[in-house]
Amino acid sequence: MSARYVSCCRTAASGRSEPSGSVSSSCEELWLERNAIFKAAGYCFRTQQAIQAFGNAGCQFDDEADVPLSARQREQVVQIRATERRLGCPR
Repeated sequence: MSARYVSCCRTAASGRSEPSGSVSSSCEELWLERNAIFKAAGYCFRTQQAIQAFGNAGCQFDDEADVPLSARQREQVVQIRATERRLGCPR
């Protein structure tokens, strides 16, 4: 997995400060970070956008609830989704 998917927006996801740039680029970075967490844990993506960005090679889990994330990773996902909602990012 590319480091750009994981490190693109830790600052925004952690709630410290938002990345500079437009809301759409922030939304894209948050989307990439959130989905990189799921990719690393073996999630099988359904959308064409996610499959193109991450692929499904080696995936094992069709349901996000079944993906074995640590408590820290689950909290990161919660924080990212909250930021996405606050910014009005598309779902």
